Amino acid sequence: MRQPAAFDVAKAAAEQHGVCVRPFTMEVEDHESYEVRYVAVPCGSTVESVCKPCAKKAKALRIAQCREGWHMEVEPDFTPEPPTKDQTELLEYRADLMKAFKEEDNSAEADELREEIHSVDAELRQLGVRGRLPSPDDPGKRPVKRSTKRRQDSPELPRRRVEKRTIGREYAGGFRPSMFVTLTLDSYGKVRDDGTPVDPDSYDYRRAARDAVHFASLVDRWWQNLRRVVGWDVQYFATVEPQKRITPHLHAAVRGSIPHEVIRQVTAATYHQVWWPNHDERVYVDEVPVWDTNIKAFVDPHTRRALTTWEDAEVDEPAHVVTFGRQVHSKGILGGSEEAGRHIGYLTKYLTKSIGEVVEQDTERQRRHADRLADELAVTPCSERCPMWLLYGVQPRGANGRMTPGRCKGRAHRRTTLGLPGRRVLVSRKWSGKTLADHKADRKRFVTQALAAVGIEKPVTDTSRLVWHKVRPGDPNVPPRAHLLMHAIAQRVTWKAEYDRAMLAASGSPPDTDLSAIPQAA
Repeated sequence: MRQPAAFDVAKAAAEQHGVCVRPFTMEVEDHESYEVRYVAVPCGSTVESVCKPCAKKAKALRIAQCREGWHMEVEPDFTPEPPTKDQTELLEYRADLMKAFKEEDNSAEADELREEIHSVDAELRQLGVRGRLPSPDDPGKRPVKRSTKRRQDSPELPRRRVEKRTIGREYAGGFRPSMFVTLTLDSYGKVRDDGTPVDPDSYDYRRAARDAVHFASLVDRWWQNLRRVVGWDVQYFATVEPQKRITPHLHAAVRGSIPHEVIRQVTAATYHQVWWPNHDERVYVDEVPVWDTNIKAFVDPHTRRALTTWEDAEVDEPAHVVTFGRQVHSKGILGGSEEAGRHIGYLTKYLTKSIGEVVEQDTERQRRHADRLADELAVTPCSERCPMWLLYGVQPRGANGRMTPGRCKGRAHRRTTLGLPGRRVLVSRKWSGKTLADHKADRKRFVTQALAAVGIEKPVTDTSRLVWHKVRPGDPNVPPRAHLLMHAIAQRVTWKAEYDRAMLAASGSPPDTDLSAIPQAA
């Protein structure tokens, strides 16, 4: 019984050769040859405990993305390509559909027009059209008036017109330094060296939970303020990590040089106001509201009166205000230096781990601290559509009978994320001039050119005639996952042998003509 299982051996071999250990199967149909085959598609997980090979590949792409954009010396070109004839003709057809949809009174005909508009939008995206057009399902949004006047307890910031440039200044005739910045949230009480509070009863867990939920909005406001102060379009590559006290903080690689005093000034003056209904005290604890199918709203379980809707809830002042703490670290770094490489490694160090795996919970005191924060996050609304609002007597936006009061599937409520609802990596749009798909294509192009240099030509597959389908449950033709893993391992071994041969030829060493993926028997 202590001997390893066959599938575990296959997974170990897959990890050794960089093959996804938990692929999902897709059915691929060729419309010309009518051939149907099953293909193992990598899961694409970024967490090493879920799939180590996929997580390592994702981390390598992020490292390349960070390196290429940090110390750029030439402005990236974002001039859009002119629209093609097919794109303009399809857009004209969509305009006719929208006009017919607005004039149609028959509900059945309107549903058909709506479906056709959605299919045209999907076809436009396939043709390479960026962005989204107004959907027929989107109702007109009422303008919400909020106070834009700065808070009296926040210092004023100078404001300049933001120039259309992303490259920083050049110093001493050739040096163009960039920066590494770290921002943290405010204190919620005194903590020990292990991150646990000295007095858990006075520690402000409610504010810690709300700050974590709205941390991404605060960071966006900080970049906005920084650009307005310095007067140019600052670009960044940032990662969000938890501190020992389980509070998120930001590490950012910033292109260009900014005075340290300006960084501290912007941090002290940045805040984010949450214009939500007050949710300090729960209205429902033991009992919860119920859904009334007649009026299509949640009602009180005793009085049967409908709860206050989100649009009608009174909001006279912000329900919460998020600010940064006093700890601000900024450092200038030259491109191509050993220090730059070390900071890139520091930025991407924990990208293959979930937030819950990074936080230390070795002692009972640390586990109790994490439990207290998780309990507070469990009842903290994460968005305007969060079912947690029902516990506070407010119907969230888009309330429906499928909602369960007090249960939300949002990432902010998961223990593995500890209140961070957004992404772990935050990258500005003009950072490297490329998307992750572009960086992946660059790696593929490099390997293809290296193989072509030694006479190994990879055939180009015409994917336009291929149609991908999800595998139907119970399909008897689907091969077992172990078979897919072994096929992928054999394919990867062959590719690795070909790549090693290309690298030997590129380095000037005589290629081994007997190099093969499968050694011949003696």
